[in-house]
Formats: sequence, structure tokens, C-alpha cells
Amino acid sequence: MQTELLAPAGDLEKLKTAIYFGADAVYCGGPFMHLRTTPTDFTMEALKSGIDYVHERGKKIYITVNSFARNCDFPPLPEYLRELAAMGADGIIVSDIGVIALAAETVPELPVHVSTQASCVNYAAANAYYRMGAKRIVLGRELSLDEIKELRDKTPPELELEAFVHGAMCMAYSGRCLISAFLAGRDSNRGDCAQPCRWKYKLVQNERPDEAFPVYEDETGTTIMSSRDLKTIEFIDEIAKAGVYSFKIEGRMKSPYYVATVVNAYRKAIDHAAPIDELEKELCSASHRDFSTDFYYGKIAHEPAASDGYTQDAVFTAVVLGRENGKLLIEQRNRFFAGDTLEVLSPSFTGASFVVSSMTDEEGSVLDSAPHPQQKLLIDCPYELAPGDILRKRAKNTGIID
Repeated sequence: MQTELLAPAGDLEKLKTAIYFGADAVYCGGPFMHLRTTPTDFTMEALKSGIDYVHERGKKIYITVNSFARNCDFPPLPEYLRELAAMGADGIIVSDIGVIALAAETVPELPVHVSTQASCVNYAAANAYYRMGAKRIVLGRELSLDEIKELRDKTPPELELEAFVHGAMCMAYSGRCLISAFLAGRDSNRGDCAQPCRWKYKLVQNERPDEAFPVYEDETGTTIMSSRDLKTIEFIDEIAKAGVYSFKIEGRMKSPYYVATVVNAYRKAIDHAAPIDELEKELCSASHRDFSTDFYYGKIAHEPAASDGYTQDAVFTAVVLGRENGKLLIEQRNRFFAGDTLEVLSPSFTGASFVVSSMTDEEGSVLDSAPHPQQKLLIDCPYELAPGDILRKRAKNTGIID
């Protein structure tokens, strides 16, 4: 069964990284109703550049229009949808039923993917969305493999199914949550989540409001409402057999290094191009919380909340720009030193590492370390690396989030 690896693209650099490391498609937001209020690089001009870049490489791009719409959103929405269609977007990801109806009326040629925010967890709802014109359902995260298979068996084969396979998960129902709006005045359903489920909490007794008692999970404190991160790489084939066409990686707000690492691992898993235990190690090289298989095997196992904070087993040190005078030209992203052992992250091969025997700046001055972000450097490297390949340094639980 043919499948699609769908990667997050929070800006143009992440979009290019995802495509380079093997994504079949990317999803990103434009300037309107994209469920992320933090700035992204996707103005309409940048979005057009991204669409062209993806299409030139034979890949696809889907645009998120998945905020829950308010009355004020509808007057400008038809023109925005027409612009996306004219640019050549391959589909829009929508959660609001009114927006789905408007899109079918305004841009019937633009495929509609029903967002996971719509909480579609049964075949009756999926069929209803299909009759409204939906091409794809992004399944609610609460479904088991058996439930997905039943939904697949009872829906038209033309209706594509998409499911999340990796990344952060929300403790609320398919991400629909009011905790942020209540505690911080920031509406998660409009893209402004403050992530209060990942805050630390203490217990206060009514008669003693000034006396707060800690609720210990470990020595660092408690994040009792925080979920673990989803990881399915060890049973990705089972998800495909259940009828899922598109494997979705979460992380539009994550770094290019995170996108490269996770996309590369899942690409190789789907293609059976590397041992799973090797790919498991790869996933631990990027920033993550404790992992979980979520509901895929039925009722979720009772697990402690994610331990406080993120961990990663390697640090993003540089991105390869090319070769110059027989040396590898790189751009620094985190400090490293001459004599350090660097690993190669590349779609072309795995398991390569080398010692930085010498390092100079572009003027030829010999350096002992690379302390300046985005400094261009020349180093000796025994491998023929390509622009876009990444160098990293193995370092357990660094606390650096990349």
C-alpha cells in the first residue's frame, strides 16, 4: 500500500529541510486562521515560494485553515481560500464545519482535509464529512488500530485517512481545550495556547491559601497534566495495514534539526532502509519528552505524566552548505571544538562520524572552537556530504532544545 510521510513546516527553512530528508508532503500555515498565533515566515509571498519549491520537487503541500472560526473570520475567508487555490495549494486542513461548507462552495477544486481538531473518531462522522466533499480525514488521536481498521472498512476507499505518528500530544480531546483560555486568557482553539498543561503545579488547601504544598513526581517538580510524546516508529507498518494513508509528524514550532531527525527516521522506517533500533536511537537525538504509543493499542496504559522538561541525546552543531577548496563549508548552529567527534545526519546514509581535525574561518584563520551562531567555517571531512546535511555532537541530556 502506498503511503505518504507528512512533515511540519513552520517556515521556509523547515519546509526545505523536510523535503530534503524525505517527506512526501508538508503542512504549514499562511497568515490567516492557521492555529498558531506566534510569528511564522509564511506571508502570502513566502507561501507562494514554498508551494513552488515543493511542486518543483514533485511533492505536495497542505495549508492549515484549522482555527475554530468566529463570525468575524467569514467575510475575508472566501478571498483567502481563492488565493490559496490560485497559488496551487494541494489541499486545506479545516476543523470548522462552517469553513468546510464555505470551501466546498467557494473553491470546490481545492481538496479539504478534515483536521484532527474536528475529533472525527467514527465511520458515521467520516462518511458525513465525505458527503460534504472532504477528501481526507485527519483522525482523532483517541483511536486504536482496531477502531481505525473498522472505520476504514466502513468508509469509501476514495476517502483518505491520515493519523499522527510522532510528536507532542495534547491532554485535551483531540486538542480541543479551554484550560489556556481560562488560566491565561489565550484561546488554544484560536491558535494561542499557553500550554498550561506543561506548567508546574502545587496543591493549595482552601483554609490555608497562603500555604502551597508541592506535588512531587521527581526531584525537579511536577507537570501532572503534561502528556508524553507520541512515537510509533516500531509499529508503523501496523498503522498502514489498518488503512492509514498519510503518516503525520507533529511539530510546526520545532526546529529544523528536529524536523530533519524525525523525518529522516520515519522515512527510513517506511522504506525499511535501516534497523528499527538504530532509528529509535535517531529519534532520541532530537528534543523529546518521555515517549508513548498513545491509544493505538486500545485503552491507554496508565503511565506517569511526562517527566519534567525535554531531553535529547545529541546537539545540532552545523548545517552543510557545500565544499570550498577541498574543505567542507558549514554554518555553525551550536558551539563545538576542534577534536570533537561529529555525527552526520543525512538522507543518504546513517552511522557516519568523524573527528574535527582542523577548523578555519572563511579568511583561513585557524580556530580551536566555533562559538558564534551561524558563523561559516571550513573543516576537514572524510565524507562527500551534500548541502542540507547536518552535523551533530553526541551529548546525553544536554538541556539544549534544538
